[in-house]
Amino acid sequence: MKFAIVVYGAPYSDQASRSGYLFTRAVLEQGHDVYRVFFYHDGVYTANALAVPPQDEADIQLDWATLGKDHDLDMVVCIASALRRGMLDKAEANRYEKHAANINPQFTISGLGQLIDASLQADKIVTFGV
Repeated sequence: MKFAIVVYGAPYSDQASRSGYLFTRAVLEQGHDVYRVFFYHDGVYTANALAVPPQDEADIQLDWATLGKDHDLDMVVCIASALRRGMLDKAEANRYEKHAANINPQFTISGLGQLIDASLQADKIVTFGV
């Protein structure tokens, strides 16, 4: 089965990002495919390369980045949500003349068309958060 995953919640505000991560890891371990993971609204904070959680908490940003790298996942951050929240990759930082980028390079920035495409290509779309 081919899944599309959508994460709406910020990594440390609620369980959406963590639950999405655990679900994605589980379906991959069971041999299913993940067509795309789309991070939307506050879910874009999952791609923050500069976050440093306390040592006694899970590093959900690192967990997602590692899972994406290990399984060659297409992990997309919504551009409108990201820009609104100050989440920039190098190209967007240059475009808006900002001094830094903070999106982990394991994630890509793109538009809602990627979410629509994922919902058309996947057998199931599973969302985490509101």
